[in-house]
Amino acid sequence: MNMNQMMKQVKKMQQEMEKAQEALKEKTVQGSAGGVVTVTANGHKEILSVQIKPEAVDPEDVELLQDLILTATNDALKKVDELVQQDLGRFTGGLNLPGLF
Repeated sequence: MNMNQMMKQVKKMQQEMEKAQEALKEKTVQGSAGGVVTVTANGHKEILSVQIKPEAVDPEDVELLQDLILTATNDALKKVDELVQQDLGRFTGGLNLPGLF
């Protein structure tokens, strides 16, 4: 393979990776905690919604609600990382490349 062909392949792979990264914005994951808090995030680690069931709201125990929201958010972000690895792993050959996002 000559250098010109290799550069075309690299450029094509970059374009495919950019498309895959953009497509991640349209994909969503949900994290949850205690069955009463659900956080939805997209593949760009943007939080799209937080849903809290009324039974999770106890004025006497605000700290529990804060912990549930934190747990659900971290669960959603962990799932985003898994989604990114799944969708972009074919480009990185399984390598975890920091700064991809």
